[in-house]
Amino acid sequence: MQGVKMTSLSRSTDDQKGIGESPAHKPETPKYRSWSSLRFSRWRSGSQRTSPPGTPSPKTDKKGTDVTKTLFSLVQTHNDDYTADPDGLLDASVDGEEAEQDLPQDQSTYFQRQFGTMLQPGVNKFSLRMFGSHKGVAAEQARVKSFGVWIIHPYSDFRFYWDIVMLLLMMSNLVILPWGITFFEDQNTVPWITFNVLSDTLFLMDLVFNFRTGIPGEDSHILLDPKDIRMHYLRTWFLVDFISSIPVDYIFLIVDLESRHESSDVYRTARALRIVRFTKILSLLRLLRLSRLIRYIHQWEEIFHMTYDLASAVVRIVNLIGMMLLLCHWDGCLTFMVPMLQEFPQDCWVSKNNMVNSTWHLQYSYALFMAMSHMLCIGYGAHPPEGMTDVWLTMISMVVGATCYAMFLGHATTLVQSLDASHRQYQEKYKQVEQYMSFHKLPADVRQRIHDYYEQRFQGKMFDEDSILGELSDPLKEEIVSYNCRGLVANMPLFANTDPHFVTVILTKLRFEVFQPGDLIIREGTLGRKMYFIQHGTVTVIPRGSKDITLNDGAYFGEICLLTQGRRTATVRAETYCRLYSLSVDSFNEVLEEHPLMRRAFESVAVDRLGRVARRPSYQPPPPE
Repeated sequence: MQGVKMTSLSRSTDDQKGIGESPAHKPETPKYRSWSSLRFSRWRSGSQRTSPPGTPSPKTDKKGTDVTKTLFSLVQTHNDDYTADPDGLLDASVDGEEAEQDLPQDQSTYFQRQFGTMLQPGVNKFSLRMFGSHKGVAAEQARVKSFGVWIIHPYSDFRFYWDIVMLLLMMSNLVILPWGITFFEDQNTVPWITFNVLSDTLFLMDLVFNFRTGIPGEDSHILLDPKDIRMHYLRTWFLVDFISSIPVDYIFLIVDLESRHESSDVYRTARALRIVRFTKILSLLRLLRLSRLIRYIHQWEEIFHMTYDLASAVVRIVNLIGMMLLLCHWDGCLTFMVPMLQEFPQDCWVSKNNMVNSTWHLQYSYALFMAMSHMLCIGYGAHPPEGMTDVWLTMISMVVGATCYAMFLGHATTLVQSLDASHRQYQEKYKQVEQYMSFHKLPADVRQRIHDYYEQRFQGKMFDEDSILGELSDPLKEEIVSYNCRGLVANMPLFANTDPHFVTVILTKLRFEVFQPGDLIIREGTLGRKMYFIQHGTVTVIPRGSKDITLNDGAYFGEICLLTQGRRTATVRAETYCRLYSLSVDSFNEVLEEHPLMRRAFESVAVDRLGRVARRPSYQPPPPE
């Protein structure tokens, strides 16, 4: 830092020599004066930052004279500037002219910089999840800049808002286009032409933007090379997007204008009507934009990282219902459009129901009713199909409806099952238990106890808790275990005034167990392999030749054999359903090695318990082994 400071000082000295020359050699302009003042303020602030008070500089003695001269010369120049123009009037005119010249360039640079920032990935939870940290996002931004040409990052703000606009536009197109083409003969109104021209223009722009938008790849890598993006897009969705983006309304406007210029009679000729009908059929190609809608929805599901929770399940069901309603809408429009293109023959359903000259509300309502009746296979409407066209339309509607119905049932079943995967896993597990009990012909009372145990132990849900906790980090695992055992910690006096680290370590090594009323948790005379902490329930300690001792929530037992490595001195029986946490002898010794003071606490409690048992009148010491 000192070397950098002295270099800046030497540069300031050289510049000051030029500034201090006579006017004949180098005229002193306001630009030089303002620059010298700015350099002095920067040098002074840099000196204050880099040289804290009370810190001696090793180079002060050698170059102190140069620093002093430079300082005095800068101060003198600053004072001369102020004396010559204290109000800054001379600088104002010159700076104003320069500002007027530099303003358009500065504004263009500013807008270019702002637009370039919008094309880069922003710092949000999606980019942070993808790139890991702020540093990773900054590195990705630098990588976008390194290509030198404008590339739209898929996680940029521009692409986010553009996708929202395209989603709304696509949904409106998929609903309005079939409806307008089918039930409105005059498509030359200003609102209709404006909507179609605006849609075609935006879809063409989206087609161009897709050639410049990065493609998410594997391992969080975004493909940003323009050549690779172009080749990938040409090989995948370009043809479908291009066909759906053909500006049909531009063609329709050209044909309309040419026909109107010739004469009003020519416009109504059969040739013109055929062109109009062909244009209507060609307009249906824009319904291929449904593929874009599906891709955008799938992409947003990946960006928002939707999993099979309640919110995502609701979104998927809504998408499925919306897709079915859209197909019903299309089928209704198709049911009316085909007879319309045939000029409503006498055997079609429109002529039979006298709806040729009806309002579009009535036509659309009845067409939608017929389409839904055919798709759900519940009828044929007011009249069964007679003409060949109506027969084929009915068959197509039935096939589409049966396919949608099967898809809806399959998706709905999958979504409902995914809403409660743990309960479904429990049911599958218990079915295996029932088959096991039937295979071994267990008695009815044993089966009932097994059923009650599963209900108490798993409570209708089954998780692979060891696998789930094993995949988490140690701090997160400790936090989850502490939260799950918060009731145990709150009710246990042992953990009240203990080192929090000891409590956390011992909780991570506990294992959950459930005992039914009458179960012998510990048998007297057996080797002790575990100690137990009571979360909920009541147990009875039955020492030999002594009165029973009752323990409730927050108590623990079984630590004596773990300390003495001997056999059990009493029997412990569950009086109610007991939810216990067990600690194995290996885990017990491992924890006490790290906390020797807690070993003394356990030993003092064990000695006190044995002393109380020994002082009872009916106590008889166990025979020596």
